[in-house]
Amino acid sequence: MRNLLSILALLIFFGCKLSEEKPIIQKLHTNWEFKSDHDSVWKSASVPGNIFSDLLEHKIIENPFILNNEEKVQWVSDSSWVYKTIFQLNKEILSKKHIELNFEGLDTRAKIYINGNYQLDTDNAFRNYTISLKDITIAKKNELKIEFQPANLINDGVTPFENRVYTRKAQFQYGWDWGPKLNTIGIWKDVYIKAYDILKIEDVYVKQLHLSDSLATISADISINAFENTQLFVDVLINNSKIATHSLDIEFDKKTYNILFGINNPKRWWPHNLGEPYLYDIKFIIRNKKEILDAISAKKGLRTLELISEKDSIGESFYFKVNDVPVYAKGANYIPQNSFQNKVTDQHYKKLLNDAVDANMNMLRVWGGGIYENAIFYDLCDEKGILVWQDFMFACAMYPGDKEFLANVKAEAKHQVKRLRNHASIALWAGNNENAEGWKRWGWQNGRSEDEKKQIWNDYLAVFDTILPNMVEEFSTTSYWESSPKYGRGNPNYKTEGDAHDWWVWHDAYSFEHFEQNVPRFVSEFGFQSFPTAEVINYINQKDSIDIHTDAIKSHQKHSRGFQLIDEYMKRDYLVPTNDEDYVYVSQLLQAKGITMGIEAQRRAKPTTMGSLFWQLNDCWPSISWSSIDYFGNWKALHYKARKSFKNILISTEKTKYDYDTYIINDSLVDVKGTLQLKIIDFYGKEIWSNSEEIIVKANSSQKVYHIPQVDIYKAGYVYIIEFNKAKSFYYFAKPKDLKLPKGIIEKEIKKTKNGFSINLQSTVLQKDIFLSSKKKGHFSDNFFDLLPNEEITIEFKTDAKTLEDLKIKTLNSL
Repeated sequence: MRNLLSILALLIFFGCKLSEEKPIIQKLHTNWEFKSDHDSVWKSASVPGNIFSDLLEHKIIENPFILNNEEKVQWVSDSSWVYKTIFQLNKEILSKKHIELNFEGLDTRAKIYINGNYQLDTDNAFRNYTISLKDITIAKKNELKIEFQPANLINDGVTPFENRVYTRKAQFQYGWDWGPKLNTIGIWKDVYIKAYDILKIEDVYVKQLHLSDSLATISADISINAFENTQLFVDVLINNSKIATHSLDIEFDKKTYNILFGINNPKRWWPHNLGEPYLYDIKFIIRNKKEILDAISAKKGLRTLELISEKDSIGESFYFKVNDVPVYAKGANYIPQNSFQNKVTDQHYKKLLNDAVDANMNMLRVWGGGIYENAIFYDLCDEKGILVWQDFMFACAMYPGDKEFLANVKAEAKHQVKRLRNHASIALWAGNNENAEGWKRWGWQNGRSEDEKKQIWNDYLAVFDTILPNMVEEFSTTSYWESSPKYGRGNPNYKTEGDAHDWWVWHDAYSFEHFEQNVPRFVSEFGFQSFPTAEVINYINQKDSIDIHTDAIKSHQKHSRGFQLIDEYMKRDYLVPTNDEDYVYVSQLLQAKGITMGIEAQRRAKPTTMGSLFWQLNDCWPSISWSSIDYFGNWKALHYKARKSFKNILISTEKTKYDYDTYIINDSLVDVKGTLQLKIIDFYGKEIWSNSEEIIVKANSSQKVYHIPQVDIYKAGYVYIIEFNKAKSFYYFAKPKDLKLPKGIIEKEIKKTKNGFSINLQSTVLQKDIFLSSKKKGHFSDNFFDLLPNEEITIEFKTDAKTLEDLKIKTLNSL
């Protein structure tokens, strides 16, 4: 479809009519029906989609996202399902020499029939499949039928947990500690017919050979499937201006043709926090004189990007260098946005990635138990300047190494690497999530014979040390990393080499102070749970008031010790509320406190440490989880507070043995000069100490700028305020539960605005962690923030609502 749209867009430019040789694309998304393999009644189906969505549409099953309904629908994945449609081919398509039926994604084990005749078996949801309709008997009207085997198909002698490793599909659908067991079946991506005569463009690889301020030298490998020998021309357009024309001696069969061209005075692509993520629109048009035969385009960001993993005096570095600049990676781990991918719209992608940018994130890790994302995800990351750490889709298991499985993996990797290689945002391909760690340190070897252990490890090496790195090297210029993390719990090298998943906090119940005392080189996972917003809780319960003690809520907490750990940690740092609404509020403050302590400790350690990616950005269903944004897109306290901790200029204070040391972290690429202002006040606004001085904070650095001695008087009733230019930090000398927070009224003034409401707040006393809420759907520009005595702050609430009479204000002071 992209090729056809490119042709249409170029008609005016060339001032010519479309050639009769143009490819024709016909999507097959209508008139689908489905049934179980033992049923005789067909029902309408949606494509792309999945069996759960279709059953829900016909009210055959209850919504598995609410109450305890998940357990009621497990039979769906254990059943076989059949989909069919009737498709018609018009005279123009039938007249073409080549007609192909293309499947972008079938989930997962399926048999395809056309007009009752078997055509093809599929066994990988991450691959595309093509059937030549010219090789079979077809007519104007044809039946396409797809028979799907159960998603939970059990192999003889294989336990249910192990079974998922044999099936190349989204692994999280088998159940995870943040997601449900909803193992989908169906046609989950596009199905379409493509018809043409002379040729079609299969792919283009736009490769940057050289980049300087004056010239970028570009190589384009254009893969063409042609059916005759001929001489044609390829026009190269940059931002819709033709810069070159090359002649091509086209040969029969699938071949790749290379052309070279340059871009003068190129603009570089940067992560958004360091510069402009500039993209060139590059088009290639294959024509015979004035007849356009096919075209393809790519958005290309010019940059250098590599993972630097080198031995040093500490151990081994792990950081990303963009345009020869070491970049501190700030962001989160990303999981699929919905257990049912067909429910994820373009607007969901736009909102979530806008939310990531708004929180000053410059990297997302696409976790290896989900999916290789839709094109729009990577397009938006390119446009918005978000680096992507891309896992291959292998997670938390040891995978087989038989010939058929390895061939399947190789085809999958080739397809996905080629599909994504033009994206400027792709920073890394990582082989798997925690597979090596699990094998070496989680007891997965227990009960295995020496021969079994040797075979399993050899199978691991075949996939992650041979096939995947070879595919990345052959088809891209992106760096490869075998397994994340390099080292985990139990290996002291986790702090000095590679990336780390720091789960001592949470899983091992270590205190939040662990983050400050143990800082790895790059933290690619660390996290803490909280309850979601009232909207999600009430949706799970199907109630209008918050109740966190229902069986439904318990069924949406997938970590066996989740509630226990939240409560245990809360007792350490906060006064534990006795009512559910306040408990939910404090759980979010708790999560935000722990994770931002980690972020700031890691950023203070720059350049030894060069990355903070917390677990996790989003949810795939309504749940109690580690996410900073809940299932309905609401920001939790963590997302608001991480936005401050991820700013390019961060002021951060840590307690040492004798002092309170203040750092300014400057991620920008220029030195920053300004006035450092410091003061300590009590919670009523009385100043007991202040100081100021002119300082310069070096570019791309973490710099200790001040320290004050520890004094007991500071403990419970005072706040340390540090300002530098527009950056501001509040440091409290005691845990939240020990702070002597005064009672006081918050005066508010609400005004209607074009996009919602402005809310002016002020108080005569310090108000800690102000939480604004409303049942009206919308977004607060800030939340969970502190208000200093006698200062005024204005918060914008973006909403379509006409009134805001139900605005609620909660603070730690009021509990």
